[in-house]
Amino acid sequence: MRRPVLHHLSADTAWLLMIPRPLAATRRGGRVYFNILIDPWLSGTQTDYTSWLSKQWHADEPRVPSIAAVEDLIRETESLASGLRSGKGRKSNVEDNEDLSEVETFIDAVAISHQFTDHCHEETMRNVHPDVPVFATEKAIPLIESWKHFRVVQTIPYFSQDPDWHATSVPPLPEWLGISRLVTGNDMLYFHSALMITFNNQQSGQTSRRSSSRQYVEPEEEDEGAEAIIYAPHGIHSDSEGLDLVTKANPRIKTLAFLHGLEDITLGAAQQLNLGAHNGLKAQRKLKASYWIATHDEDKKGTGIVGWLLRRRKISVKDAVEAERKRRRDS
Repeated sequence: MRRPVLHHLSADTAWLLMIPRPLAATRRGGRVYFNILIDPWLSGTQTDYTSWLSKQWHADEPRVPSIAAVEDLIRETESLASGLRSGKGRKSNVEDNEDLSEVETFIDAVAISHQFTDHCHEETMRNVHPDVPVFATEKAIPLIESWKHFRVVQTIPYFSQDPDWHATSVPPLPEWLGISRLVTGNDMLYFHSALMITFNNQQSGQTSRRSSSRQYVEPEEEDEGAEAIIYAPHGIHSDSEGLDLVTKANPRIKTLAFLHGLEDITLGAAQQLNLGAHNGLKAQRKLKASYWIATHDEDKKGTGIVGWLLRRRKISVKDAVEAERKRRRDS
């Protein structure tokens, strides 16, 4: 059975998630993976508001330095997985039963977690095919729409009081996959939030949960649970109600991978930016995530006031585990 493939495209927080499509789709000659590009910033500088405030660039050249290189990576993986010969001259992918030789882009969706330009980078994203749907947070939507590049830009729904992952499978996503946002109620800017990508590619696919009016119908008896990749580039508080909803979800959600940074980063002495490994370990314990993967820990080069005020504290997983053990001994 094929499993998801996660590629770290840069030392910072650009990712490519390749989720195997349901077997029924690949039997019809479709591609093997559904490919989601997450927070792509692959080249150039990023500026928040003005360069005198904050301007940054990668300290380490991304191993996958362009959208063209991302396409090549996916094409090679598809070719190996499907045994089909890769080719050139590709059209936009619309249906599952396309021929690989006619696909113009292998990227099926872009997911944007924040409006900040190290997550939502115009120079990089303008190289993504305009037919690729973009799923973004509310504050990122106006920025992306101002480029007048993408044909479909969708707001990512919140995973909220009716915690059924199927409700987050909004068109044009396939019904077996959803994208949602986990938030903390007292975090007004939702800086410490997460994207959750849920999927169940083992369903029979015989029963649609969407009616013509986009209401959901009761499924037939089968496992309606999902696996999830939870991506929290700045961290999400371990006591967040968003995480509580995941643990109580019905149908159940099993967290396969949890992406949360290790470094504790503050702006000056007071403003907490990245929550770091101590919080990450607590959140991982709550989610019972099978894998914890570090993200957004690149010590980028930069200029501006923000760069002068940033304070980084490097914390390893070992440090976090030892601190946890000490707290338990002392309690």
